[in-house]
Amino acid sequence: MKILYASSEATPYAKSGGLADVAGSLPKALVDDGIDCRVVMPLYGDIKIRDGMTYVTNFSVPVGWRSQYCGLFKAVYNGVTYYFIDNEYYFKRSGLYGFYDDGERFAFFARAILEMLFYTDFEPDIISCNDWQTALTPVYLNLYYRHLDKFSRIKTVFTIHNIAYQGKYGLDILEDTCGIGARDAHVVEYDGCANFMKGAIETADKITTVSPTYAREILDPWFSHGLDGLLRQKQYKLCGILNGIDVVANNPATDPNIAQNYDVNTFQEGKAVCKAALQDRMGLNKDGSPIMAMVTRLVGHKGLDLVRSVAEGLIQQGIELVVLGTGEAGYEAFFNELCARHPGRVGVYIGFNLALAQQIYAGADIYLMPSRSEPCGLSQMVACRYGTIPVVRETGGLRDSIHDSGDGYGNGFTFANYNAHELYEACWRAKEGYWKKDGWPILVRRAMECDFSWANSAKSYEGLYNEVVNLW
Repeated sequence: MKILYASSEATPYAKSGGLADVAGSLPKALVDDGIDCRVVMPLYGDIKIRDGMTYVTNFSVPVGWRSQYCGLFKAVYNGVTYYFIDNEYYFKRSGLYGFYDDGERFAFFARAILEMLFYTDFEPDIISCNDWQTALTPVYLNLYYRHLDKFSRIKTVFTIHNIAYQGKYGLDILEDTCGIGARDAHVVEYDGCANFMKGAIETADKITTVSPTYAREILDPWFSHGLDGLLRQKQYKLCGILNGIDVVANNPATDPNIAQNYDVNTFQEGKAVCKAALQDRMGLNKDGSPIMAMVTRLVGHKGLDLVRSVAEGLIQQGIELVVLGTGEAGYEAFFNELCARHPGRVGVYIGFNLALAQQIYAGADIYLMPSRSEPCGLSQMVACRYGTIPVVRETGGLRDSIHDSGDGYGNGFTFANYNAHELYEACWRAKEGYWKKDGWPILVRRAMECDFSWANSAKSYEGLYNEVVNLW
């Protein structure tokens, strides 16, 4: 089977969020299983890793009434072949997204994914598209390429990583920029605007999300950002597959960033050393208190309004708090002020520091993730890998990956409803569990033994791809 995995970002070349981690890990897991899976992504100006990248060819791509230059480059990393779509006008910029012409940039990219197939010897069985930046690929395939023999048997899978970002623009973008005429506008038109994601939901052979629970949640108006009606119509082709994590990059036994390496058999000594190092780094007291940590974007849907409500109470209960992240100014100011008012009890780093993030995963005792919505989430899986017990709200992938330890079999602490009282109660149970010195190591071991590798998820994707190949 041959898969072309289309993504606007992929590690190690370009990353702004979890999509890059998936696009950098899932194809490798598929290749390891004997599937010819290749990645295609834009050649951003910010890409620093260019060793081994070779020029393949160049061609023109229709963008509305224009034809734009497209260069094609190729590289192999960790056994996976990457194709890079080059156009300096669209992609030689600082940053990946957030530009006034993002609609045009990714309409170009979506079409270039198909045009490149005329110039390579790779003929995929499936194009696996991800989020709104590649959502027009199945639209273009069905409207303008399907009649060609080269494309007649290609199937498409579209994965929704976060339904909040749909690629919504005015209808005037369709013909002039996207090259979609009035006759076909209905394919992407939704609620009075051009909606790229809507087009993919209409035209892809299968729709997936990044966790089974999220696949159910987006049928509800509270989660769907307006697409629930359409998704209920297309529910017959919707499913959810839980993401995995890179267990090689996130391995406390080999992580070069932490104070002492450890594994499931040596975590008590190793985590103690890492905790002391984290306390030194963040200026915290060493009085035996449990450290509760967050590594997150400081934005509302991560549940930070709940954290703001309970933070003082948690500190009074004897918990030390560590926060790493950047985001909305109001939350940054709140955590900085909290740190100033509680020296030795709160440590805050505004920004992102990968080495410090790994040190937090290794040195903290409890990991806090009370998200309002979370399509999948990877941090709770990384926390388990490092023996740091998650406290999560039962939503999306958090519900699918973390189960409450109250039954004696779980790997964390959970709460269901989005309110501060339930969060506080879950944190209190975690704190009380920490002081049970006989039971806590059992819980830590159970968390570390969870298998969140891509091996399991890749098998589910293989099953889905096989099903798609056999359609019509």
